[in-house]
Amino acid sequence: MRFFSFHLMPYIGLDPAYDGPAWVTVPNELYDPAVGRDLYNRYLDELLLAEELGFDGVCVNEHHQNAYGNMPSPNLIASILARQTKRVKIAVVGNALPLYDPPTRVAEEFAMIDVISDGRLIAGMVVGGGPEYYSFSVNPAYARERFQEAHDLIMKAWTTPGPFEWVGKHYRIRYVNPWPRPIQQPHPEVWIPGAGSLETMEFVAKHHYAYMGIPYFHLDVFKRTFGLFRDACAAEGYEPDPLQAGWLVPIYVAETDEQARREFEEHLWYFVKRLLPGITIQPPGYTSVRSLGNILKGAGSFMLNVTDWQEIVDGRYAIVGSPETVADQLSEALGELGTGNLLGLFQLGSLPADLTRANLTLFAEQVLPRLRAEFPEGSPVLRTAAV
Repeated sequence: MRFFSFHLMPYIGLDPAYDGPAWVTVPNELYDPAVGRDLYNRYLDELLLAEELGFDGVCVNEHHQNAYGNMPSPNLIASILARQTKRVKIAVVGNALPLYDPPTRVAEEFAMIDVISDGRLIAGMVVGGGPEYYSFSVNPAYARERFQEAHDLIMKAWTTPGPFEWVGKHYRIRYVNPWPRPIQQPHPEVWIPGAGSLETMEFVAKHHYAYMGIPYFHLDVFKRTFGLFRDACAAEGYEPDPLQAGWLVPIYVAETDEQARREFEEHLWYFVKRLLPGITIQPPGYTSVRSLGNILKGAGSFMLNVTDWQEIVDGRYAIVGSPETVADQLSEALGELGTGNLLGLFQLGSLPADLTRANLTLFAEQVLPRLRAEFPEGSPVLRTAAV
């Protein structure tokens, strides 16, 4: 079991008078660069704190033209972390490959991060969220084939001596010859997140990569999703290692359950009501009919549809409480999901710096040791059959 601190770098302080989506069309006049300056530096400090506290890694991700996650270039953030940390894995979850032309830029930048960090990069590759296809005016009907061709090009760039020529449907490059090359050979560990697309699970299983369950669903949806991923691996003839799966979940720890809810709840609702709206935009052609059916099975239990605190608790949309409560709930959930990577969102919505640091510290000191003891390296994680 590995434990990561995942940061979205949200924009705090949206004008209360604004009631539109936080994606694509949210007016950028609402962005205050002075606030952004303070937030970027604060968020970097929180990621650096995770190393001090003993986490195994940190995670950053890519989104564009939104207030939900103000990190259009996670590679910039990862390069800072590569220089300022010494031990933690640095997971970029991930670069939206169809938005890069040419995708050899991803191969180069990821290699730079891997070299600077002495081989600590986890290379995340994503198709990109539906809103991104509106922001970039990329034809969503070609999203998956552009992703797969870009992936193949990046992998060949990392594993085949150059220069060589690439002639594909979407990319044509006369000389592929990237400098630098990554330290990790044959290539860095690869993570691919998904929201229930069967094609994504099958692609990850085929390449023996790791599948990250990223969206904000009821725990039962994740149980089904990771069960489907294990089925996809079985179809490829193998049983996946627990480290080939990861679960993202908001976490907040305080001295008591009552204190945790009191300190955290308003910031969670800022996230749900101000930052999530717009995230589910799906342009025509973005999702196959086959995968859409599977995604729609869990659509009703997406976090946007949650209206009260008891639903948050019952669905494990967030793990909130005393160290004992948080450890108990995480232990039970991880045992049901069978995931070997826990991606904790320790800052969510409008949660301020002092509470974020206290949350990270209390988790590291009182929850992390128990979970490490319950899920020792090399032992199975899955305790019950997936639903």
